[in-house]
Amino acid sequence: MRRVVVKVGSSVLVDGLGARAAASCDCGAPGLSAEVFTRLASEICNARANGFEVVLVSSGSIAMGLKKLGLERRPVTIPERQAIAAVGQVDLMNEYDRAFHACGVDVAQVLLTNADLSDRKRFLNARNTIEELLKRGIVPVINENDTVAVDEIKFGDNDNLSALVANLVSADLLLMLSDIDGIFNNDPKLDKNAERISIVENIDEFSLTKGGSGKGFAGVTMSFYGTGGITTKVESAKKAAHFGCASVIANGKEVGILERILACEDIGTLIMAQADKLTSKKHWIAYSTRPSGKIFVDAGARSALIDRGRSLLPSGITSVTGSFEAGEAVHCVDETGHEFARGVVNYGSLEIEKLKGKKSEQIEEVLGYKVYDEIIHRDNLVVL
Repeated sequence: MRRVVVKVGSSVLVDGLGARAAASCDCGAPGLSAEVFTRLASEICNARANGFEVVLVSSGSIAMGLKKLGLERRPVTIPERQAIAAVGQVDLMNEYDRAFHACGVDVAQVLLTNADLSDRKRFLNARNTIEELLKRGIVPVINENDTVAVDEIKFGDNDNLSALVANLVSADLLLMLSDIDGIFNNDPKLDKNAERISIVENIDEFSLTKGGSGKGFAGVTMSFYGTGGITTKVESAKKAAHFGCASVIANGKEVGILERILACEDIGTLIMAQADKLTSKKHWIAYSTRPSGKIFVDAGARSALIDRGRSLLPSGITSVTGSFEAGEAVHCVDETGHEFARGVVNYGSLEIEKLKGKKSEQIEEVLGYKVYDEIIHRDNLVVL
């Protein structure tokens, strides 16, 4: 391992004080523990001294805003959340700047939306920026850009964001630090004999519900401050695993947690990386893009894509829905309406509507020009 993404949840940073008491306390950032920021910064700096590169994904802007404004309820509307996050983000970065400055390390704020990562050019721009920060010895502190992110372009939670960042920066390990000790075989709050699951070797075969495979359960839902739970962490670990990145879900409130994990101590739950990992580009297509339409294909085309790793040709297309341009991502759907693949198209929806059922050698005759023989090249297609 060399490059590590550390995701810190709001529950790790909140000091547990009541909103009104915290708003008036003289303890660094209102409602969040200055000691926790100091400890996390120290542990990350120690990891850097031992040869690790660390990218930090941090929640906490809304928690900061709630405490600073003395509010006792989570915002309901999008404008409320955006405004409170805008207030809190300033203090969040101030705390990280203070804590890392004590270690002689600079930090940089990187705010992203899903739209930033779903666009390939912006994805690469973000990657280049973070690479330059790491080259200069600066710790990137990444958060969702709540001020402009509406539901259509939100990541949903920072667990999901951290998994996409793992692909963005080609990380070897993703650490998701929360207030839970990992994944258990039963709800540890209800069952004192619940056992921690140390390793999940195949995340695709793993189920959180006892009614499923019976391999794991943890009754942990979203907190007052956070938006994620154990389910979002498992889903995020699955995304990271398909990129070839292992994940650890652990309790970030424990002192020395980062050092213990990087020393391979049996703590938290380790989710192994998948052997048949996707390339960075295909991982981006599968998880970062927001498909704009659907292409329905016949059984022969489906078999060619899944079984023989072929490109999608116009002859196998039966219909098209949605409006999209060349270069956008689409769902590839079989005759039953099931999405089995996702890819980036070489032609727009209006062009594909004219080309469906035609042979590749007829493209120029139909359109008056030909850019590619394939509607979706196999290098730009992921079988799901």
